Amino acid sequence: MDVAARRAAFRRLHETGCFVIPNPWDTGSAMMLKHLGFKALATTSSGFSFSRGLPDMDWAVPRDMALGHIAEIVQATDLPVNADFESGYGHAPEAVAENVRLCAATGVAGLSIEDNSGDPGKPLYDFDLALARIEAAVKALAGTGVLLTARCEAHLVGHPDAQAEAVKRLKAFAAAGADVLYAPGIRSREHIGEVMAAAGGKPVNLLISGPVGLSVADAAALGVRRISVGSALARAAWGGFLKAARELADAGTFNALGEAEPFGPLNTFFKEHGVRP
Repeated sequence: MDVAARRAAFRRLHETGCFVIPNPWDTGSAMMLKHLGFKALATTSSGFSFSRGLPDMDWAVPRDMALGHIAEIVQATDLPVNADFESGYGHAPEAVAENVRLCAATGVAGLSIEDNSGDPGKPLYDFDLALARIEAAVKALAGTGVLLTARCEAHLVGHPDAQAEAVKRLKAFAAAGADVLYAPGIRSREHIGEVMAAAGGKPVNLLISGPVGLSVADAAALGVRRISVGSALARAAWGGFLKAARELADAGTFNALGEAEPFGPLNTFFKEHGVRP
């Protein structure tokens, strides 16, 4: 499937219903998620950061390394990919625009820009600057077919009035031309409904990264178009690894290794579908 076709397919997925866009962290996990039947994928900045021994903060993964990883996930399958492009790897709107163009050049079908400034003392960009950054990204993507997801991080950074701030910003981002709206950290049906209203009919991405009492069917009934899981799949893999490794280190026993995926099916899958050097 070529880039234009992927982008068109991704746009269609947002038109009706509700779909899950899981977050692989490397080529193998991307290939397996396609095999399991998912229709689109999204990168995870934290999942990739952890795999490189880095924290998910303050652009610890440099822009060019992030772009290389995004391109790797795009090339892993023929599915549309949405890039977790953090805060655009630049503070000024002009820098965001330039970096968004570079991200689009990887072949992604969508990308997200957040309003987390990385400054512990003032974690959200000022409203006017946050809006100008989204406006710059919208202009940079004009005519490409790439869907722009605008994120408000108020719930994740501990804003004192997180929901009101998220609603205010998402309304402005929607009016500025963002295609999809996203407020990671919302969980209650009431807050989801308020974000849906703020989106003004545009698709909303909902993060569900654990057992929060909502199923895909529940989210769909609330009008959510897209569900992502963020770093949860990567952390689930880390959870299995650490459970087995801690048992080895602490008890000298091997019971947790009995929960590992069998070698044979994995090897056969990658033998049949794997990337050839």
